[in-house]
This record gives sequence, C-alpha cells and structure tokens, in this order.
Amino acid sequence: MKSSETRILTSHTGSLPRPPELTRLYAARVRGEEVDEAQLEEAGRAAVPWNVAKQIECGIDVVNNGEQQRESFVLYMRRRLSGLGGEGKRNSAADLDKYPLFKEMQKTLNSAKVSVKNTDFIPKAIGEVHYLDRAAVEDECSVFEKALAENKGKYVDAFYTAPSPGLLSTIINDDFYHDRDAYLAALSAALKVEYETIHRHGFVLQVDCPDLAMERHMQFRDKPLSDFLEFVEAVVASINGALENVPQDQVRMHLCWGNYEGPHDEDLPLKEVLPIVLKMKVGGFVLPFANPRHAHEYHELQNLKALDGKIVVAGVIDTLTNVVEHPEVIAERLERIVKSVGDPHRVLAGTDCGFDTSAGNSRVAPDVAWGKLKSLSEGARIASKRIFGN
Repeated sequence: MKSSETRILTSHTGSLPRPPELTRLYAARVRGEEVDEAQLEEAGRAAVPWNVAKQIECGIDVVNNGEQQRESFVLYMRRRLSGLGGEGKRNSAADLDKYPLFKEMQKTLNSAKVSVKNTDFIPKAIGEVHYLDRAAVEDECSVFEKALAENKGKYVDAFYTAPSPGLLSTIINDDFYHDRDAYLAALSAALKVEYETIHRHGFVLQVDCPDLAMERHMQFRDKPLSDFLEFVEAVVASINGALENVPQDQVRMHLCWGNYEGPHDEDLPLKEVLPIVLKMKVGGFVLPFANPRHAHEYHELQNLKALDGKIVVAGVIDTLTNVVEHPEVIAERLERIVKSVGDPHRVLAGTDCGFDTSAGNSRVAPDVAWGKLKSLSEGARIASKRIFGN
C-alpha cells in the first residue's frame, strides 16, 4: 500500500457513477424482470476502462474499478454465495424514524429513481453458506487489470473492495444457523476466497465495514451499547481470520455510519468503536471527516500515532451533497488531519464514502461527483505545497 512520500496522494472509497443503461439493467434484474445477462455483463465490463480513465483525468492516484461490474457494494454477493433465498427484512435507521416528515420526503424522492436499494428484494440465509465460484471475481480482476494496463504510468496504486462479513450478516438475515458466531464464521470463510483472490491479483484490498458503526442505529438500535460492541469485537475477529493469508500492508478498511442523506443524530461516536477497530489486522483506515456530523472526529486520529506504518485515507469530500468543496477547504481539512496524525506520509486524501454504493441510488449527480474528485486533487496539491514544500 502506497504512502504519501513527497506529496499527499488522492484516492476515494470505491463506488463511482455508473452509466445510466448499466444502472437500468441492474435495477431491472433485482426487481426480477427478464434481463439479457450477456448484455448486462458486457455493459459492466465496458464501464470499467471508462471509469478508470475518468479517475485519472480527475487526478486520482490510487484508483479502482468504480465497482462497475456490481449492482451494489455488498448485495452483489447474493450471486456468489450458496444458501441464500426467500425474502429478508432490513431494520430502518433510528435517525430517520425520528424525523417522519424527512423520511416521507426521502421516500418520495427515492421512488422516482431507477435504482438498486439495499432495503428491497433482500434474500436471507436459508441453507449452508459458502462461496460458489471464483469466476465472477476473477473476471472482474482481469477486466480491471486490462484497464490499468491501458493507463500504465498514469496512476500510483490500485485497490479493490469487498464487504465485511458483519455487514452481510446484518443485511442478509440468518434463518438457517440461528447462531451469530456460526453465521459469521460461514460468511468469513466464504469471503476469505474473495479477499485472497483480490490480493493474488496484486490489488490493495479494501474491506468495507460500515457495520462497525452504522449497525448501532440499525440492527442494534434498541439494544444496549454493550451488545453492539460485542458484535464489533466478533466481526473484527472474523475479518482477521479471513485475512490470515493477506499481508496487513496490502489491506485497508473503510468505516462509516451509512451513505445516506439523513439527520445522523443517532450515530455512535467514533471513539466508542475505534479501540476495537484498531485491532483489525490492516495497514490502513478509510474514515469520513467531511460530513457535518463527523467532521470534528479527526481528533481521534491521535490514537493512530502509536501504530507505526498505518495510513489514513481521510474523507475530506462529502458524498451526500452536490456542493463541490473548494480546494482551499480541502487543503485546510488535510492540514488539520495531518497535524492530528502527526505524520504527513501516513495521510491520503479521500472521500467520506462511495458516490453510487447501490446503482442509481446516489444523491450526487455524476458530473458533480467527478467535479468533486477534481477539487479533491486540487486541494491535495495545495496542502502538499504547504506541508512538503513542493
């Protein structure tokens, strides 16, 4: 995993805008409509080189495939795991339920979108869960490798995302194991295949773990904090087991409180989970510090000083508004974060979350998303001149 040796490198969190036709095909398939699978697969493959080129055009150093060959950052796994079927149910967010007028407004806005949602058409575990076939992830990696080869010398590093077993366990209800630890163990063993395949292709692995913060106001909204922290401990242990064959310096993890516009006033403070999260055997942490609910929590990064070599991909771009942050604002955010971490080489500039975590469900218009990434790069250049002197 690359660090910021002579300037602050730029990256992002994973999902990026998808072409409208690709989004339409994903949404239709999830609704159970008949879709030409060959057409969908070809549209997904074709979107990858376009997406990589756009990242490079925007000045992004550490790029990925934009998750173009997936309908969602997490529920694409429904096609890669055995034992899933039926119809599951997802808890609503506690903060949204506090504000019924806002919740109804969001429902109206979302109903007009052609999109994939992580709350609708969700399966549950009805049988033994294991990884079915590496073919899909191998194809994704190969398509991404080809896109990178076409842009040799234009980027610094490449990463690839995969979900946390804890996230899958909270979205896909367990109706088979009837035991949290057994279900987590099965999901962890299955995801181990995907983690190791991504690493074998030479990409930095990013494990997406919104569950380690978000589920406090989702699945654990009516339970004691201690129950949630026990869950976090169990998930971290399961991820560490799945990563046993992947070097720590080739893994980063992403934590957030849910990539949705909302009050977020039920979000758990970062300090409550950070001591447990730091036990994860990874070399980097992708954390959100741009949105107004968590912008102050960069102070918690002082806890990373004792963890030699760990990097922070600091979210300095809000992925939930169509306001393009001024480069000077980004530079100032980065300077504060560098001061808190204590070492500029360990800080990368990033986004709070993905721009299109489920196809078509973004709050940010595609052209604005690219504009935000360009501003991110400009802000990182300004901060680099002040910090590194070049």
